[in-house]
Amino acid sequence: MNGLRWDCHMHSSFSGDSETPMKQMIGQAIDLGLSGITFTEHLDLDYPPIPDDVDFSLDIASYRRQLRAFQEEYEGRIGLRFGVELGLQPHLAGQLHEILALGDFDFVIGSSHVAHRRDPYYPSFFEGRSEYEAYREYFESILENIQAFSEMDVYGHLDYIVRYGPEKNRNFSYETYRDILDEILLSLVQKGVGIELNSSGFHYGLGEPNPCTDIIRRYRQLGGEIITVGADAHVPDRIAYAFDKAEAVLKSCGFTYYTVFRERKPEFLKL
Repeated sequence: MNGLRWDCHMHSSFSGDSETPMKQMIGQAIDLGLSGITFTEHLDLDYPPIPDDVDFSLDIASYRRQLRAFQEEYEGRIGLRFGVELGLQPHLAGQLHEILALGDFDFVIGSSHVAHRRDPYYPSFFEGRSEYEAYREYFESILENIQAFSEMDVYGHLDYIVRYGPEKNRNFSYETYRDILDEILLSLVQKGVGIELNSSGFHYGLGEPNPCTDIIRRYRQLGGEIITVGADAHVPDRIAYAFDKAEAVLKSCGFTYYTVFRERKPEFLKL
């Protein structure tokens, strides 16, 4: 069966920003007829405690144990894979390397939730400067992360910041930040790191995925081949959100396949 049948970015109560039991996420994915899902629980070391003091640590052993039990329980009904979403910051490179060296993840997303000790989720990130300056700092921080650490399989939601900017993506375009975005994309391609199409951008009212279609198209033009698809769901009704639109975006950008990881190795599935 072709089409998008795997959701490769989702969270359960093992993540600090979700209260949904893993079993509920699995049940919804089965009801949707998906072939498989990859849990990618948050691990953001040294996440700033201000203003909300959210705990983005991860009990990897408990998470692994629970997922393995569900893999046995649901064998033959749905594929379940063991992933993680690492919050990247340059000074964490050594710690993240050690975590991955000891782990047995199927899939690793590297994401920028924090740029120079601040999360753009909070309005304070944008105070006292233009939206353009804030967005550019965020993209500069991504480049710094890639230069320090490139052991992830894909980089998550590259333009995450536009979800939360004062004007969201109304004034945002690939062309406006072309120089630094091309540098980011070329670095990823050269290092063998893919990107994801995160369909939650449609949920956030952007009319686009994260990253936007033009960035995905440019990634393909620059030789990018690895692209995963995930809805970034934290609750069951967001699983596979807007996957019909996501599939159309991939095809419009020249992709005839998408990627799913198992034991850190890419599998290319036809659309």
